[in-house]
Amino acid sequence: MSIVCESNGEVKSADGAKCAEFSEVIKIDEDKVRRHVEEVVRQSVEETLNGLLDAEADELCGAKRYERSVERLDTRSGHYRRMLQTKAGKVTLKVPRLRSLPFETQIIERYKRRESSVEEALVEMYLAGVSLRRVEDITEALWGTRVSASAVSELNQKIYARIDGWRNRPLEGEYPYVYFDAIWLQRTWGGEVEKVAVLVAIAVGGDGYREIIAVCEGTKEDKESWRNFLRHLKQRGLRGVRLAISDKCLGLVEALGEFFPEARWQRCVVHWYRNVFTAVPKGKVKSVAAMLKAIHAQEDRQAALRKAVDVAAKLEAMKLGKAARIVRDGVAETLGYMSFPMEHWRQIRTNNPLERIMREIRRRTRVVGAFPDGRSALMLVAARLRHIAGTRWGTKRYLDMDRLREQEQEERFAAAETIV
Repeated sequence: MSIVCESNGEVKSADGAKCAEFSEVIKIDEDKVRRHVEEVVRQSVEETLNGLLDAEADELCGAKRYERSVERLDTRSGHYRRMLQTKAGKVTLKVPRLRSLPFETQIIERYKRRESSVEEALVEMYLAGVSLRRVEDITEALWGTRVSASAVSELNQKIYARIDGWRNRPLEGEYPYVYFDAIWLQRTWGGEVEKVAVLVAIAVGGDGYREIIAVCEGTKEDKESWRNFLRHLKQRGLRGVRLAISDKCLGLVEALGEFFPEARWQRCVVHWYRNVFTAVPKGKVKSVAAMLKAIHAQEDRQAALRKAVDVAAKLEAMKLGKAARIVRDGVAETLGYMSFPMEHWRQIRTNNPLERIMREIRRRTRVVGAFPDGRSALMLVAARLRHIAGTRWGTKRYLDMDRLREQEQEERFAAAETIV
């Protein structure tokens, strides 16, 4: 009689009947098998690492242990034990001691207690948006040891140099469209909680791809902070700016004229709508919104200005005098995009491309709460922006910039003909 062992542990004969006498005999304890395999892997890693340490010690000594050789440079002096946390589990290393030469191993760094890959994973988890408490829980579940908040903070210092290098990299080529915004975060200072502004800029380059070009700490969202921010961009090589898009921050608008006088300024249309809505009763917001959208649905700047006059008159008739004044005073600031190719209008008339990124930053920083200082806040924001830049966001072509070059060439020809 042939016997078949099923995956569920039951034993049957070839014709499918259960074999009761074997069912209780043949059982597989999957947990024990898994633990055994894990222990075998852990022991293998431990033996391999200790073998590599011995090989390094032999190389430094110039001879193997107990080997007599005229080329010997040193002799062994025992070893000391050291724990190392690896992805295969905790292993015990027997680190050789030499009598005269220092033993500097390439296997592990001095005083290191975890693999570098493990440490990098911790930092990447934290900087990618995982809360500190969650990082501690994950490390305990994966590696059997709980990494403290102070340990994660120390590990973060190692990656800060790379983040600073990314923040201060040279900017090459031209960036016709640049978006500006700021986010307010909290920091503790002298036992009190204060606000700190982090200024951010993204741009569309001459190749049509988006790039996060700057992130800096600003004491306030004022003219001096924006001046320092723009100076930082200028020093790193930002050039070719045709249009700057932002909310109406007077400090930024004034500073732009100082550092990039050739650039036009585009006030975010969405922010302007919200500004008008502050003077409109809730029940009339929908109808007013349709009127405002009609302004930016026109085919050119002159038509949009004429439409704005009509909208302001309608608002006056609706007893919304304050809203009418906001429309008259600010509509021209929202039409800068109409001087550029129509194919680009939808992407450059609002600050939405940057607003979406800032919402992600707020989501991440909400987990932290108050930062210990402004640099910690800046580093976390910069790290998250660096992470976003490395995703599909930065590898997908955003605009066809050939159309901008064609328009500029047409304008130059037209100007030359006028002079002639």
